[in-house]
Amino acid sequence: MSVSVVLFTSDLRVHDHPPLRAAVEGAHEVVPLFIRDPAVDRAGFAAPNRLAFLADCLADLDRELQDRGGRLVVRGGDTVAEVCAVVRQAQADEVHVAAGCSAFAQARQERLRRALEADGCRFYVHDAVITAVPPGDLTPQGSDHYAMFTPFYRRWCAEPLRKPFMAPRDVKVPHTVRSEDLPARSAVEGASPGLAAGGESEGRRRLSSWLSRHVDSYGEGHDDLAGDATSRLSPYLHFGAVSPVEAVQRARARGGAGAEAFIRQLCWRDFFHQVLAARPEAAAEEYRSRRDDWRRDEDAEADLQAWREGRTGYPIVDAAMRQLAHEGWMHNRGRLVTASFLTKTLYIDWREGARHFLSLLVDGDVANNQLNWQWMAGTGNDTRPNRVLNPVRQGLRYDPDGRFVRRWVPELDGLQAPAVHEPWTLTGLDRARYDYPDPLIVLADGLARFRQAREAG
Repeated sequence: MSVSVVLFTSDLRVHDHPPLRAAVEGAHEVVPLFIRDPAVDRAGFAAPNRLAFLADCLADLDRELQDRGGRLVVRGGDTVAEVCAVVRQAQADEVHVAAGCSAFAQARQERLRRALEADGCRFYVHDAVITAVPPGDLTPQGSDHYAMFTPFYRRWCAEPLRKPFMAPRDVKVPHTVRSEDLPARSAVEGASPGLAAGGESEGRRRLSSWLSRHVDSYGEGHDDLAGDATSRLSPYLHFGAVSPVEAVQRARARGGAGAEAFIRQLCWRDFFHQVLAARPEAAAEEYRSRRDDWRRDEDAEADLQAWREGRTGYPIVDAAMRQLAHEGWMHNRGRLVTASFLTKTLYIDWREGARHFLSLLVDGDVANNQLNWQWMAGTGNDTRPNRVLNPVRQGLRYDPDGRFVRRWVPELDGLQAPAVHEPWTLTGLDRARYDYPDPLIVLADGLARFRQAREAG
């Protein structure tokens, strides 16, 4: 009897899963395999919020497979060594995996290819599993990737997507292949108290609810910080609990301005994946150097710590940072404001901010986190690298009545807009009533320092 192995990575679902579909159609038995590789921990990606969410995803994946007569096999160890061990134990003929774009994923795929070919086992890498359009499929003349979003978006929209696959009805797993216990969310220490539940079932429920009830107002409401009018699907897309192909296709079927605005955001995800696939060094090195001499002294470290803790003295910045700490997630407008403040107002290296975000974000991945940070720092794909977001104006525009600030900065609960965005303008007893820090820096001073540094660079 023929046996196939499906190696799950960032694609923890059974619906619209090309590797699983190919394995089920091509073999009598299938080993659905997930490996907890210590190399991921050593690389610093085993943050508590993602480990807790991962545990939910694996438990849900196992339930989905059991509903189809199968089960998830979990192993711990080096990915290549464990895959080869399972192949030998199950006497498998082939291995299927989704294509990744990071340097780590690409190196893992090449190592697997060499090892499996040496053992006489066929190896298949499937595109359009983790992204809607495979990285590298769309390229401009004379380059291996698109450096600017708008021309990429035009090409991406014109690219026909494959039809989403149904989940398999039956998955028969060899009884001889052992599995370790699935990780439990309850065993993870240090997760954010407001962390969302993970798993494909929850992701599909959210996607359906979003498209049927909320997406129509997304175009005009997605920047409303207090309105919470975004899909919150990013963690499920990051873990592959929701298929990006299916999300795009269902949004297109819904139609309308809100759906188009949502699809544009899904395209941004593909855009950064294709940049990273072509330039994997951009995870740590500047895509376009501005020769910044970032602040690194003791004062800068104190400012960085205040930013991490949400006590910069700028309420919209602090509210967003506290949301991140509590939920392991941050509204996209908050991400833009906090990143601009750190890199351009405080003039601190974007890598410090990216590192902190990765320590907390449940949706934190290399492509979207690092390259979005570079975009805001002006070292990435932004066509306006020296733009600076004024946090007061951002607060007044995107949290006009101050509800978002008061939700996350309870020290200012008694203040109404516009004063809640500028509490330092209060005087005397009015100011003393609020136990909230003064601003770390005058915005005009930060702007002048940034402009002078960029001109000198």
